[in-house]
Amino acid sequence: MNQELAGKVAIVTGAGRMRSIGRPIAKILGQAGASVLITGTGRRPEDYPEDEKAAGWHDIESVADELRQLGARCLPLVSDVRDEQAVEQVVQRTVAEFGRLDMLINNASAARGPDRLPVIDLPYEVWRKVILTNVDGTFLMSRAAARQLIAQGEGGSIVNISSIASKLAPPNTAAYASSKAAINALSRSMALELAPHHIRVNAVCPGVIDTFRMDDLGRGERWRNFVKTMIPLGYPGDGSECAEFVLFLVSERGKWITGQAINVDGGSAWGN
Repeated sequence: MNQELAGKVAIVTGAGRMRSIGRPIAKILGQAGASVLITGTGRRPEDYPEDEKAAGWHDIESVADELRQLGARCLPLVSDVRDEQAVEQVVQRTVAEFGRLDMLINNASAARGPDRLPVIDLPYEVWRKVILTNVDGTFLMSRAAARQLIAQGEGGSIVNISSIASKLAPPNTAAYASSKAAINALSRSMALELAPHHIRVNAVCPGVIDTFRMDDLGRGERWRNFVKTMIPLGYPGDGSECAEFVLFLVSERGKWITGQAINVDGGSAWGN
């Protein structure tokens, strides 16, 4: 792969899952020459999906090993994007380890779960957890990274992983869809604020990606019907499609793109 990010430094949050978007993003940035700090929540191994257990997966440590095998420098760090002090430490550790920061990919997100209820049945604590992780986490990481990028005075790029749910807002997704719509708005506002510093901010809106987050839908016929109904191209993404687009956005090839919320979804949110 072209080393178009040689000498650059990236942070990728939420990059420890085997079937995910964060893992391929971290790997493609490393393949392109970037040094990468990846974060994860420090999941308990007993909570891993069965395929991760079978593979002997070790969360961000496994992803870091993959990047090193590709020849990239990588620092895995257990951290919580909802914790203001922890977020500041992520940026500080990045600069201490690699000397600078050039790009942030806000991928950490609340998993599908008890939030998938009608609003009238949605407990406030469940709503609050989704908003804290997705909105507050993205805000805190973006603010800390932007301050560092401004101090360096050499521009940079922030990419926030949103969702087509931010535009489609299906039923029983009020917390998640609202959080992702907020990420789109935050991205746009920050893009305008940071443009004078040559810092670009964009949101990527994935569609149906075949990750651990989809496991609760079941597999077999139910999964096939879901894919057929939701995706005009007829098949789900695997995370690599989003990773390729993130690479484009943070590279010189994406230098004139900012303030956008762009779908990567096989046509699911056509017209939105």
